[in-house]
Formats: sequence, C-alpha cells, structure tokens
Amino acid sequence: MAPTIRITNLDKYFGRLHVLKNISLDVNSREVVCLIGRSGSGKSTLLRCINFLEEPSDGSIEVDGLLVHSHGRGKEHRQQIHDVRLKTGMVFQEFNLFPHMTALENVLEGPVTVKGMDRTEAVALAEENLDNVGLLFKKDEYPSRLSGGQKQRVAIARALAMEPRVMLFDEPTSALDPELIGEVLNVMKKVAKDGMTMLVVTHEMGFAREVADRVLVMADGEIIEDAKPAALFNKPKDPRTKALIDRYRTGGG
Repeated sequence: MAPTIRITNLDKYFGRLHVLKNISLDVNSREVVCLIGRSGSGKSTLLRCINFLEEPSDGSIEVDGLLVHSHGRGKEHRQQIHDVRLKTGMVFQEFNLFPHMTALENVLEGPVTVKGMDRTEAVALAEENLDNVGLLFKKDEYPSRLSGGQKQRVAIARALAMEPRVMLFDEPTSALDPELIGEVLNVMKKVAKDGMTMLVVTHEMGFAREVADRVLVMADGEIIEDAKPAALFNKPKDPRTKALIDRYRTGGG
C-alpha cells in the first residue's frame, strides 16, 4: 500500500536561507509521527509545505495519491493545491478561531463554504465533532468565553469536520497554560486511536513516547534521526538527539 504522505527531495529557501534540505519522508496510513527538534530546525516549515501554506522550492509532495511538484504554475497547479488542502487538516499553535462566530459556527464554516455541504447536514457534523472533543455543551459560546484549551479543542474539531485524510499539528500545546495542556493531548490521543494519520510537531516528550509510532528529529533543516520512540529516547544515535533529549529531561525546552 502506498504511503498516505510521500515527500521527495524537498527543499525550501527563504531568500538565501536554506531552511529544508533535500528531505524525503513517507508516512503510512494510520501512522502517528512526531517531529522534535530545537527552534529553527525546520519542523514547522516542513508541516506548512505539506499543505502548501509555504510553497516548496524544490521536490514533490504527495498526499493520499495526489502528487504536486514544486515550480508548478497556473490553474492546474492551484487546483492541485486546493485538492491537497481538502485532504489535510491543520491545527496551529494559535487557535485561529473566528472571534465573531460561536464554537459551532467555527466548526461548520469549512464544510459549508469550502465543500458546499447542506447547512443542516453541516450542523449535525459540527455537533458530532464538538461532542468528540468534549465541547458540545459549549457550542453556542464565542471564543472569548472559552479557555485556551477549549479553543484548541474547537480548532481540532474544526479541522476534523473537513474529514481529512491527514492531520497536521504544529506545536498545538505551546500557547497553553500548563494546566490546560493535558486536555488537548487527550483529544489528540483519541484522534490517533481512531486511526487518523498524524504528523505532530511537539515539545511534549511524554506524548511522543506514548502515542507516536515513529519520532523524527530535525536539526539544521535535515532529519537526523528516525526511529521508534523507545529506541530513540533510550538509545539515540546522533549526539544532537541525545543533547536535545537531555535538555527536555532537565526542563530546558
């Protein structure tokens, strides 16, 4: 079976800065892959290239059978990107909810405006997804009335309501107070258990140990290690990985 995500020879430049360097990566269906690394190592840029929030400088990206090459132009290329985005849900550090919409309206907006779903059907889907993240009772609240953890759970429900094939999480707990992190991680564990293919940029080593099928370590725009959690955390091969893990263990980041 072909991988759900296939990244081939991916490069990304910002001006003269070489941020991603010839990255190739496969993620299989239902696999949970965590990305760890120091700030500036390229983790978030890699995620943003997968759904073309950043246009790759070179290489190709394939999501659920849709192959998109860099350097594409024109209507066909834009349609390919649109189709890939329909297959990829993304959850950001900041929640990016519409402040003038209730939790329910935030979740049903995508299915109605992007997919053209009947509103009655979309409301039922939105309520189902809010229920799945434990927030159906908050469906009529505006974001200003929600805690940070609740906002992020609504953001996850919003992404899931688009029925994606892949979920991308870009440090989804980094903007949260410590006491709110657990409720978001618990929802992410449930999403993983339900069989979603997930790529997660995270500093939460406990989550990576418990939930990930593989952990990738990035440094200077490259993947320097790719292993199962037990092997990576207990016997890292690269000294940069060992230094990174030691920093987390001592509370250094």
